Amino acid sequence: MTITLEHMYWLTGLLLFVFAFLTLKDNAHQHRLGTAAFWGLYGLTFCFGKMVPGWVTGLAVVAMTVLATLKLLSTGDYHSSTPEAKKASADRYGNKLLLPTLVIPLVIFLVVVFTKMGALVGLGLGAIASLIAAFLLTHDSLGVAMDEGRRLTDAVSWAIILPQFLAALGALFAKAGVGNVVADLVTAHVPVDSKLAVIIAYCLGMALFTIIMGNAFAAFAVITSGIGIPLVVQQYGADPAIVGVLGMLAGYCGTLVTPMAANFNLVPSALLEISDRYGVIKAQLPLAVTMLCVQIALMYILAF
Repeated sequence: MTITLEHMYWLTGLLLFVFAFLTLKDNAHQHRLGTAAFWGLYGLTFCFGKMVPGWVTGLAVVAMTVLATLKLLSTGDYHSSTPEAKKASADRYGNKLLLPTLVIPLVIFLVVVFTKMGALVGLGLGAIASLIAAFLLTHDSLGVAMDEGRRLTDAVSWAIILPQFLAALGALFAKAGVGNVVADLVTAHVPVDSKLAVIIAYCLGMALFTIIMGNAFAAFAVITSGIGIPLVVQQYGADPAIVGVLGMLAGYCGTLVTPMAANFNLVPSALLEISDRYGVIKAQLPLAVTMLCVQIALMYILAF
């Protein structure tokens, strides 16, 4: 049997159901009913999104929005070990703790190269393999993994669904013709007879639109349809695969410096207890600018 992305969706939904069930059992949770309902509804969209009418999924999303707006999501008791125990564990394993993380890209590479299942399925399988590697390394139980997963999910809270929301918004913008508006603006203000100028406009547009939207997936649909395809690919004959990859990376440079990407830039500040809420963004800004320049140079050199 071939593993598909649909199987990964089902697995994600089941995991969210487990988090919802554990939250209901957590009497120390400040808003256990609201939080359990949120993760339960989110799980339903993964498991049954294709089986129910669109308006049902829409109502579930509205209900999740209401729960988040009313601040009915909070944290609880995750049976976590003491800081001293965590430090002792970190000292015991050292850099070996990074090994489960490295398993994920390795599995993705193997899946993409040797199968036809695709990178997203590879990501799901990589996460499963990484969890197994963590079990073999630490000898912890599945219950510990579920508690820690629930802890991190509750810490990220509603912001965990931002990538999907923003990707959908990007598709909506593309359907609405925003890409054509962007193309008209570029052709009116950018010298389109210059290959370098068009590349800069595309990469910079990806970064800036990502900053506004908070997600490169949302920006990609709009900026690539408005600038990348008609100007970079069709007008100058660039390789669309290289343009797409480097364009997305240019968008990620914008992700590094926007508070709209709350799950990447604001949540880590909270988890690390950084006094400056925007400390992560400030630390990433020099790298983001440098990498954006690198993407522009690579596209100019490699895409033609």
